[in-house]
Amino acid sequence: MRFIVALAFAALSAATAAQVPFSFAVFGDTPYNPAEAAAVPQILQEIDRADMAFVVHVGDLKSATEPCSDRLLRERYDLLDASPRPLVYVPGDNEWTDCHGASAGGYDPRERLERLRALFFGTDESLGRRKLRLARESDDPRFRPYRENVRWVAGNVVFVTLNVPGSNNNLGRADAMDAEHTERMIANFAWFAEALRVAQQPGMLGLVVFTHADPRFERAKDTDGYAGFRDALRTHAATFGKPMLLVHGDGHTYRVDQPLQDLVMRDRIASFTRVEVFGSPFIGWVRIDVRPEGAQLFAISPGSEPVRPSR
Repeated sequence: MRFIVALAFAALSAATAAQVPFSFAVFGDTPYNPAEAAAVPQILQEIDRADMAFVVHVGDLKSATEPCSDRLLRERYDLLDASPRPLVYVPGDNEWTDCHGASAGGYDPRERLERLRALFFGTDESLGRRKLRLARESDDPRFRPYRENVRWVAGNVVFVTLNVPGSNNNLGRADAMDAEHTERMIANFAWFAEALRVAQQPGMLGLVVFTHADPRFERAKDTDGYAGFRDALRTHAATFGKPMLLVHGDGHTYRVDQPLQDLVMRDRIASFTRVEVFGSPFIGWVRIDVRPEGAQLFAISPGSEPVRPSR
């Protein structure tokens, strides 16, 4: 039986009202092949048994060489939609920006993004057998196309997704893609600012941002598709005054660090933490505990030992 609950279940609603601890799960950059696809239901069942309030997939639900066909996208949609817990999906580069490659089918990336929007983001609910009610940026008439950018609140923490994919954020390959990048980043910055406005309200405890891409805090290319996003993260983190968490995939290596520095004093911005999740060929998930009364709002750890499915 499918049903909608405003914050997934009564327990999560109670957590919001009473500011009691709760936990959520994140994974991404999988499945890249049939063996990994067969392992995903096991991961989702494990997350369910761990009593996670919801789960976020931070993109790349296929490999760069698998076809970007409607059939494969539908298969991966069904895989994620079978999650026992509410599941929010963030687009990755392999399922749209990289679909121009011959091995991926030679698609127009913009057309594949529109297909993702129609398939994965057609309602105001999350995926999963239990649902999470979501606010979408497309509710703003200025940003009608951007249904993939969503926001919700749990435990007085604001959660927001931004469509910032790998492959240099779709910049530097063709004029049409550069134009897409510019328009999408305008929408991303507006949605980020709106999430910050909500998170700055009295009683709100912090902000969690989900993207697919590693924004390259440690390195940059000459044509840098993430420069503006890094600047926005640094500016807002320095002035927000509350904990901010960025969770992304793309690099396939689990890590937790604090990579931002204040531009004036060059001090580390201790209120900002970056989490990168596991990825193919190792399948695993990250557990994030929200502790409203703790010394640190977010406690981050591997949800399980990552496994490498045999092909």
